[in-house]
Amino acid sequence: MSTQSIGFIGGGRVVRILLSGWTKANALPGNIVVSDPNAETLTKLKTDFPVITIAVGDNRPAAGQSVVFLAVHPPVMMATLAELRGAVSPDAVVVSLAPKFTLARLADGLGGHEKLARMIPNAPSIVGAGFNPMTFSSSVTEEAKREFRSLVATLGECPEVAEWKLEGYALLTAMGPTYLWFQLQALREVAAGFGLTDDEVVTALSHMVSGATRTLLESHLTPAQVMDLIPVKPLADDEAAIKAVYQNRLPALFAKIKP
Repeated sequence: MSTQSIGFIGGGRVVRILLSGWTKANALPGNIVVSDPNAETLTKLKTDFPVITIAVGDNRPAAGQSVVFLAVHPPVMMATLAELRGAVSPDAVVVSLAPKFTLARLADGLGGHEKLARMIPNAPSIVGAGFNPMTFSSSVTEEAKREFRSLVATLGECPEVAEWKLEGYALLTAMGPTYLWFQLQALREVAAGFGLTDDEVVTALSHMVSGATRTLLESHLTPAQVMDLIPVKPLADDEAAIKAVYQNRLPALFAKIKP
């Protein structure tokens, strides 16, 4: 269990993911304060995680902790930063979980607060299998970095990367599961009619996805060689349309979220 006190500004999906990941790993920090303007959101969160303290419509209690996560949507980020000016301890590390807002913009919005970090959260953190790239401002000490890495280590891999790469990771890892989940669930549902039990489908699907990924990335074959390993391709007629979705939509979204 981390000894750091944690504040969340915002109580939505990403907060639930992180709290669930820590709970699964028996690593839930002992002092957590979550603020949000929506009382119902906080009540549900408190029901599922009774140890947390909630603050409806008041960000000051959460902002007073040693690590402050900004778990708000980009459209309200600047207004939230302005509200937090003076409420954050000078020694606190403020961690943004949103793309687009650079460390420089965060510092400016907070009135010059220097100890900052950014992390692109990944939903599989809920089961300790996340990939959560992060970066720190130059004012965050190595000791503070080690403490933060210790805090998030049970969520999965949390590599430190160059800040300018974070938006790329937002498209690749943060949003990436949404490109796959509906297809995997559709396959799971169809496979239920093949005479396999649900447990058998779950086990086979898990190994298939892991093995397919490793084959593409670790076999040292070319992509064309990998895709030629299996002669029967039931979805071959649809591949071009699926590829076009990736090629057309994702670069356009990346252009929107770049700082």
